[in-house]
Amino acid sequence: MTRAGLWLVLALTLPAAADERRSGRDTMSPALRTLQTDDGQHPAQLALALGRELWGQGARSCASCHGEPEQLRGVAVRYPAFDAGARAVLDLPARVQRCRVQHQRQPAWAPEAEPLLALTALVAQQSRGLPLQPPRGPELDRAAAQGQQLYMTRLGALNLSCAQCHDERAGLRLGGSLIPQGHVDDYPVYRLEWQQLGSLQRRLRGCFSGVRASVPPWDGEALMTLQVYLARRSAGLPVQPPGVRP
Repeated sequence: MTRAGLWLVLALTLPAAADERRSGRDTMSPALRTLQTDDGQHPAQLALALGRELWGQGARSCASCHGEPEQLRGVAVRYPAFDAGARAVLDLPARVQRCRVQHQRQPAWAPEAEPLLALTALVAQQSRGLPLQPPRGPELDRAAAQGQQLYMTRLGALNLSCAQCHDERAGLRLGGSLIPQGHVDDYPVYRLEWQQLGSLQRRLRGCFSGVRASVPPWDGEALMTLQVYLARRSAGLPVQPPGVRP
């Protein structure tokens, strides 16, 4: 057998390397994991109920285009995505906003507005159990490269990068809290410290603030490109939104 043939046999017979990535929910306490998996106890139930109420409201309702929310299974795992009409990368909340403005002819909600988060959570919930499948394309490839560079860049008065916390120190503790690997499989999440639902953008802005860096604007390029990279970094992980976090 030639050397090339031997390497092919080895490649086909050796077990694949184990995926060492872990969702943030895997490192939570049993009590918090129960909150997330038990719909009867989930603290975001009121928001999800509001989302269902909003879904059918108005002459140009979400339901008039999309039918029941369950018909959107698989949509959330494909965001952020490039929107040709907007000529921009959109995350899921931005997609909801664009539908509201372009199709419903209504004014955009403020960032983190309760109805925006409620509809985002409702759409995201329909994809529970599916793997993250971030799309590809030249615009998204450029955004991912920019996001990766930002992820690796030291920022702020504390001179820390995302990678230093979530790659190098994942599993250690900071102020008594376990540092997660920083995957984005369960957003939006209900954080107990917020006492409400919040988007990934809110969490990222909190990280910028935490390292004493300038906080990027809502829906700005920095946050969008970072989300594209984080989605690719988390690709394949099954989602369970809305999440629950400390």
